[in-house]
Amino acid sequence: MQVGDISMRPIAYFRSPFPSKFGIPRQSGLIPRIQGKIVFVPEWRNADALRGIEDFDYLWLLWLFSANSHPSKSPLVRPPMLGGNQKVGVFASRSPFRPNPIGLSSVRIHYVEWSSPSGPVIHVEGADIMDNTPILDIKPYLPYTDSHPEVRNGFADSVDKRTLPVYIPPSVCEKFSPEACDMLKETLALNPCPRYQSEEGRCYGMPFMEYDVRFLLTEKGIQVVDVFPLTNHT
Repeated sequence: MQVGDISMRPIAYFRSPFPSKFGIPRQSGLIPRIQGKIVFVPEWRNADALRGIEDFDYLWLLWLFSANSHPSKSPLVRPPMLGGNQKVGVFASRSPFRPNPIGLSSVRIHYVEWSSPSGPVIHVEGADIMDNTPILDIKPYLPYTDSHPEVRNGFADSVDKRTLPVYIPPSVCEKFSPEACDMLKETLALNPCPRYQSEEGRCYGMPFMEYDVRFLLTEKGIQVVDVFPLTNHT
């Protein structure tokens, strides 16, 4: 990535159970049990670069919206949280369609795998990042400066954040580990359907791990109906 005279290259890639944008939690930390890992590029597979990192609980990740084909030039965006029908300024949102496609996520360190075939790997929880996303930088989270719990949250304060009941039949759950099935249930409870396109009775498909999960949005919540192997999963 070239910005004027400044050149930025990924230091790592994120491995996630979400192979596409659809279904990813809309903010980090919404589903703490989601597990992912940071796999460094060969140039940065050096334990010295991580020295002291285990003394922190959380990290900030700066990453690229690599699934966006081109940056946005519009000063206004339609946040999914507002149903896709209201516009706000791009800099008053966390929309992925930005002048520079940079994302920011706070994740919890689960553990550091110091010796792996890919060098040191950081295992984290609570990420809202797609599989194979390029990571630009990693910084420790410092609560004494980074945490501001008693503040206004703009339009996010007015949005209904209730979760939906989710039913996953045993025949589907048995295709996943118990932990992965719980992760899928919590992901669906956030209602991944676009707010402007949520139709009861419509069948949706969400890539999750190595499966395409098919589910219905009903008046009682979300009903998973089947799963199919992803043909292009890597």
